[in-house]
Amino acid sequence: MTEQDIVIIGGGAAGFFAAINAAEMAPDAKITILERGKEVLSKVRVSGGGRCNVTHAEFLPKELIKNYPRGQKELRGPFHTFMTGDTIAWFEERGVELKIEEDGRMFPVSDSSQTIIDCFLREIQRLGIRLCVKHAVQEIIQQEDRWEMKTSQGDFLAEKVLIATGSNPKIWKLLENLGHTVVPGVPSLFTFNIQDERIKDLPGVATIASVKVVDGKEQSEGPLLITHWGMSGPAILKLSAWGARELSDRKDFEVEINWQPESTSEEVLEALLELKQAYARQHPSKYAQFNLPKRLWQKLVEAAGIPATANWADLNKGQLSELAGQITKGVFKVSGKSTFKEEFVTAGGVDLKEVNFKTFESKICPNLFFAGEVLNIDAITGGFNFQNAWTGGYIAAKAMSGR
Repeated sequence: MTEQDIVIIGGGAAGFFAAINAAEMAPDAKITILERGKEVLSKVRVSGGGRCNVTHAEFLPKELIKNYPRGQKELRGPFHTFMTGDTIAWFEERGVELKIEEDGRMFPVSDSSQTIIDCFLREIQRLGIRLCVKHAVQEIIQQEDRWEMKTSQGDFLAEKVLIATGSNPKIWKLLENLGHTVVPGVPSLFTFNIQDERIKDLPGVATIASVKVVDGKEQSEGPLLITHWGMSGPAILKLSAWGARELSDRKDFEVEINWQPESTSEEVLEALLELKQAYARQHPSKYAQFNLPKRLWQKLVEAAGIPATANWADLNKGQLSELAGQITKGVFKVSGKSTFKEEFVTAGGVDLKEVNFKTFESKICPNLFFAGEVLNIDAITGGFNFQNAWTGGYIAAKAMSGR
């Protein structure tokens, strides 16, 4: 049996970050990372389309927490300890410079997730952290003052254990056996499958829109991307995150789209009446209005029942009202959801009431710590899930090293 001071279960972002920080804070500690697969940091590799969306340029804790449908209240304190600025400094101290994009997402200047992976692998080698791949944890046994981990390739004994396995049902089951409550996992970030003539043949078209679930409370606003299978983009993903649990059991539902989110139906109708006066002899579909992509505008005009041969002057108020409705209150039927496979995010995990967020230690099992998505914490897309991993990993490392 291998004896260690600290064992990290999970070779992902939170696990590596915790291990590196713990080793720096307690240089004499013997630390091991156990990873069930043959590769580590796989989620880092695919994040942000292979560029790794490290964090988000939001520097106020009270604003940052607004991006977490679950964990908002619990993360306020931790973000005052380790925040976005600390993340940027941490990576820069290790030779990785980050950049801010227009939407606030932050990536390595190299635009490659390999830069982050190389940084982590270099650091664990420098600090003498042991990495064991193909070590699936099968049992976690609480002894008097130690933790015993039985894995597929041997047993380990440690004074302190950090669980950083993400949304792993097998580990959740082991934690339930130790007395923890686990909130069942459901998909958190997903796109909408929609078959509708109004968006048919428009894959790749993107615009700003507001989206809300018909007969539900969930709504969001932001860039919306039309895809081969329906709708995606930040507006849809944000809605899916906030409505994850409510929509988990609903395969079919309807959403209302406002392609002009700053305007009401009445305001758009008024604008259309003005267009009728100003461009009486023009065909409505010839020139897109309201800064909408031309092909989308043409589809909405068609959906309003306006003939391609009609001029603005030919349109009556009923037709203009129908067009205003298509622009601001178009209802689309969602028939299923698609998830981001490797970048999959889950709502669910260890009940937050059972965790001390000053240390990320279990309130039920002393010397058992958590970081990342193993907890019932998840965020909208944009680097926020990684920031949760960095913050939890850092604070847990501080507690485990006795700092």
